[in-house]
Amino acid sequence: MYDIVIRNGAVVDGTGKEKYLADVAIKDGKISKIGKISWSRGKKEIDASGKVVAPGFIDMHNHSDSYWRLFLEPKLPSLVYQGVTTIVGGNCGASIAPLSSGKIIESVQKWADIKEVNVNWLSMGEFRQEMEKRKLGLNFATLVGHGTLRRGIIGDDMRRLADNELELFKNILEKSLEAGALGFSAGLAYSHEREAKWDELEAMLEIVARHNKIFSLHLRDEGKDILSALDEAIDLAGQAGVSLQVSHFKVMGEKNWPLAEKALQKMEEAQKAGIDVNFDVYPYTETGSVLYVSLPAWAAEGGKRMLLRRLKEKHLREKIVSEMKDIHEYPYEKAIVAISSLDKSLPERRISKIAEARGISAEEVVVDLLVASEGRVITLLECLDEENVKKAIAHPLSIIASDGAGYDLRHKDTGELVHPRCFGTFPRVLGKYVREEKLLTLEEAVKKMTSMPAKRLGLVDRGVLQNGLEADIVVFDAEKIAGKATADEPYQYAEGVSEVAVNGKLVLDEGKMTGEMAGKFLSS
Repeated sequence: MYDIVIRNGAVVDGTGKEKYLADVAIKDGKISKIGKISWSRGKKEIDASGKVVAPGFIDMHNHSDSYWRLFLEPKLPSLVYQGVTTIVGGNCGASIAPLSSGKIIESVQKWADIKEVNVNWLSMGEFRQEMEKRKLGLNFATLVGHGTLRRGIIGDDMRRLADNELELFKNILEKSLEAGALGFSAGLAYSHEREAKWDELEAMLEIVARHNKIFSLHLRDEGKDILSALDEAIDLAGQAGVSLQVSHFKVMGEKNWPLAEKALQKMEEAQKAGIDVNFDVYPYTETGSVLYVSLPAWAAEGGKRMLLRRLKEKHLREKIVSEMKDIHEYPYEKAIVAISSLDKSLPERRISKIAEARGISAEEVVVDLLVASEGRVITLLECLDEENVKKAIAHPLSIIASDGAGYDLRHKDTGELVHPRCFGTFPRVLGKYVREEKLLTLEEAVKKMTSMPAKRLGLVDRGVLQNGLEADIVVFDAEKIAGKATADEPYQYAEGVSEVAVNGKLVLDEGKMTGEMAGKFLSS
């Protein structure tokens, strides 16, 4: 007898092959048989008639670790309802291991109260041991964050690494990859990593390439200078011989939108030239990022303490506001304050409305918000082009990923306004862009959510429905699946996913959370 038999479903196996009718049997956490199962039964029988049976979705760009959701709400229901079975953290240069000290976590984690969790690890090996002991709702893997390593070695200093510091950096990276991290990530747009020069990154990537692991990069610029930022990324990857994953590909700011086509062409040309490059994308025109990146780069040099000092000094504040007005690359006035220490005290979240009420400019509101919240503000900003989003989703080099984190509906009571991608990324692609707009086929979309990220990450036992592989499986109604979350009302679970199995155990059954904690820490 099998543990679970899923009958009469349309199997979309994750490879891109055309769907076919079959039963799927699960036993001892693995896929035991795919085909017609007539004489055997399962302890649990699922009728998937009229539904799709696919590999569980792999969210290779997730922030449930640095937003602390992995610990505060380990069932991660907003991801489960999307059909996600595996998440990868440590993105954009921010991983929660390795740490030089337990205190450094305060600089790495984002916007959460970490007092409830005992940070009893330093090295990646210790972190792995801790995660293997914990109960996890979904499978979790991590990259090594460049920013985390930098902070651990030089604190809040904004400078080049000395030779001895670079050697220490390399040693920690090497040990972290050996301990099971899937790769290395960097966020060159962020203040603590902007000072990283070619030689530092080159030294890191030589190690990553030697371990045959991935380099995930938040580009140095996603606006007017995106092409030069992409050149830097491609040149680094090409020289080091490393697999490059461009994080959350987008072009911000209406006047920069025409650059998207050229950026996609650059990645195509790099791929043809033998450089292994892909990018991930989420299906929304709103971005969600820390507010300080809207400032001139020099304003954040020296870390948060120096940033706040400059924002408070009258002549420097005026200079910052003036430069923001002159450049005005992004429509600050359209931004919505999503997460800050001021959440419950803000009568209005739209910067334009705050500016209007106070009789000051949007740029001045940005500065005031950063000062009042000690630099910790995340905003949602609609500054992406829908046509560019569609081109990216349909592109053969793209992988679907949320750039979000897992939440439950109760989180709404905190006053935080999370990005809708946290609740709707994968169903939105399948509902809006596959079913409604027919931008790509169901099989193509599922491949971008399963076997493509699995292959990039070296997860050889997941991402495809095949006998003997781990039973991470999602069952959904292709005619009903939809992401309901919006920027104004993000706290809405996705519709259309009825069952989700993680390592052969149902975490979602008949559309309801089971409470099962079946996730594992994954390594390659």
